[in-house]
Order: sequence, then structure tokens, then C-alpha cells
Amino acid sequence: MKQPKKHHQFTSSWGFVLSAVGSAVGMANVWGFPAKMGSNGGGAFLIAYLIFIALFGIVGLSAEYAVGRRAHTGTLGSYEMAWASRTKRLGPAGGLLGWLPLAGSMCIALGYAVIIAYVLKAFAASLGGSLMTVDPGPWFESFSLSDYSVIPFHVIVVVGTLLTLLLGAKSIEKSNKIMMPLFFVIFLILAVRVAFLPGAAAGYRYMFFPRWEELLNPMVWIWAMGQAFFSLSITGSGMIVYGAYLDREEDVISLAKRTALFDTIAALVAALVIIPACFAYGLDIGAGPSLLFVTLPRILQDIPLGRLFAVILYTAMVFAGVSSLQNMFEAVGESLLHRFPKLDRKLMLAILCAVCLGVGVNMEPIFKWGPWMDIVSIYIIPIGATLGAVSWFWVMPREELMDEICRGSGRGAGRLWYSIGRYLYVPCAAILCAVALLMKVAF
Repeated sequence: MKQPKKHHQFTSSWGFVLSAVGSAVGMANVWGFPAKMGSNGGGAFLIAYLIFIALFGIVGLSAEYAVGRRAHTGTLGSYEMAWASRTKRLGPAGGLLGWLPLAGSMCIALGYAVIIAYVLKAFAASLGGSLMTVDPGPWFESFSLSDYSVIPFHVIVVVGTLLTLLLGAKSIEKSNKIMMPLFFVIFLILAVRVAFLPGAAAGYRYMFFPRWEELLNPMVWIWAMGQAFFSLSITGSGMIVYGAYLDREEDVISLAKRTALFDTIAALVAALVIIPACFAYGLDIGAGPSLLFVTLPRILQDIPLGRLFAVILYTAMVFAGVSSLQNMFEAVGESLLHRFPKLDRKLMLAILCAVCLGVGVNMEPIFKWGPWMDIVSIYIIPIGATLGAVSWFWVMPREELMDEICRGSGRGAGRLWYSIGRYLYVPCAAILCAVALLMKVAF
């Protein structure tokens, strides 16, 4: 197989890690993690989450990196390669299966762009000062319950993100080298400010002093497992394309560990902002999207220099959202370029822009956005993640996967790594898929 062109590769391991962390760090960290932690036992949830992050990061994430690098392409080509490596006649079937996780990336991108448009509107309101004087509840309802209410912000988000993809891996790497360090710095500043709020200590106790009996609740483990999957962007699609841009001599397990570590730090830093602040003000931690647009503005209105901290908060949120959206768009775009070799990258990005805006503007009201994201997260993403896990550990021959996993590693991975992937990681993906479907049927 031919190695991808140099300008389609990440230039350094840290550039790759920051880009991968950028994909992983997003709404799943900033409101998803604190909300799930707040609703599922606090410190007990954190223990379960860290266990799954270690498992999925070392095994699942590194497998997606390795498969993408071996195929030298994204979702469609990687599934085709994995199935064809078992026997050539299965290649077309694998390529067809790859469309489902790829569709998952596109569907998430459609909904994700809407919520980032909300964030950009909040940023503009904080920058102009109006966010400090409005009643956050009615203000949020004024645009979240109306059709076509954030179109200008929606256009800026989609077009701006796609422009960062013009040069492929090179522009993704450069933008994330700026956005990700700033994200961490900004949230650390906010976490320090929140630490001085009266009552914040109760939030820290809830986070770090587990009630051990909560670990006997199976749903704590199920929610932690789902959060770990989504937080690391292990969807059977997105991280594959970043793996395709990796140098042949990079150690994918080491890179996966670093990605998981910084993704976890991002989730914890976000929780250190949101959970103590909610405890300090007696607010609902599990409020979902309204946490960002109703709960936090109320807190910011009540603290000294609230306007400055609002600008800081929503700047970090824009960075987190755009870096994740980059991965979703690139996963879809690279597969289109692979499937249609004569397609120009600029034309491909224009097509993605038209689809995202054409479909996405109809999901701007929260009552349309919510059901859409439920369908994606309950059906498409868990099924896509399961298809990927089965393809790498049950369809692809062991020696093919292990050859790529061990490439660039001084010590390499052994039978234990593969056995964990096959007999623990794959069942976890299948369980998550089954539970998601059962919960949808039950409720």
C-alpha cells in the first residue's frame, strides 16, 4: 500500500495528540461528564469512568488509530481493508458496513453544529454585555424554541470549521495547537475562580469522596461506560481518519494513552468548574444543554467580573466544539475523497457545508435537536462502535492487527492486549449497544 502524501500527515506526535484530544474534548466533557457524574453517584461514577477510560483508551482507541494507519484512509477504506484481510471477497461487505459509522459522524456533526451556534450566540451576548442583564431562562427560550433563530452563528460555525480543514491534517494540527492549550488554560482559570465560591467545598466532596454503595448500582457502570465511549470519540469512524494521517513509526498505544489522559483531565477540569458552582448555588447539575445557557449565566451574573469570566467560558466552549466538529467533518470528507478519487477537497468541503447548513438549520429549535441527537446517540453511534470493535478483533486476522499495533513500539503489545480487546472491549461495546436500545424501548 502507498503511504499517504506527507502534507496529509501530522508532523509530530504532540500535534497528533492535541488534534485527537480536540476531537475527544467537546460537549461530552463540558456538560456531559459533569451531568452524568452529578446524576450517578459522584465519586463512585468517577471510579467506574476511570476504569472504562483506561480500558477503552489503551485498547479501543489504539485499535482505531492502528486500523486507520494500516489502511492509509478513513472509515470506508478501513472497514473494507479489515474485512478483505480475512478474505478478499468480504472486502465489499466491509465497505458497505462502514457507511453506518460514517453516517453517525455526519449525523453528530449536524446536531453538534447547532449547539456550537448556541455557544457562539452566548459568546456574543457575553462580549456585548447583554448576557449579564437578561433573565437567562427566557433569553435561552427566545432562540432555542424558535425556528431559524441562530442562522448567522450557524453559518459562521460551519464555514469557519470547514475552512480549518482546507489543508487536511496540516491545518487540523495547527489550529488545535492553539485551541487545545487555550482550552485547558481557560478552564483552569475558571476552576480557580469557582473554588472561592461559598459552598463549593460540598461539590468537591461529592466528586472525590465516593459513596461505595453506589458501585453496586449497575446503571452507574452503564452510564460511566457510555460516557467513556463517547468522550474518547470511539465511534468506529472519527479516530480512524486521524490514525490514517499518522507516521508509520509512531507508537499508537502510547499516543492513545496520552489522548485518554488529556481527555480525562479536560473532563475533570470542566467538572471542577460546573459541579462546585452548582453546589454553591443549589442548582441542578444534570440540567443538560440549559446548564450552559441558563444555570451558568445565573452564576456568572452573581460574581465579580462575571462578564469577563463569561467571555472566557464561552471562548473555551467554542474551541472545544470546533475541534470536535473538525474530526466529524474530516471523517466524512476523507471517506468521500477515498470513494470518489476525482473529487476535489475544496468541492468536497463545499458539499459538506451545503448539507450541514441545509439540513442543520431545521434542527435549531431544541425540541427538534434533542430527539435528533437521541436517535444518533442511542442507535447509530453504539451500533457503529460495535461494528468497529467486531471488525478489528473478530474479523481482521490477529496477526494483521498486531503487526500494526506493534509498529513503532519499543516493547509492543502482547497477547494480553489482544485478549482484552477481543473478550472485554468488544463485549462492552455490544452491552452498551444493547442497553441503549432496551432503554429506548422501555422509556
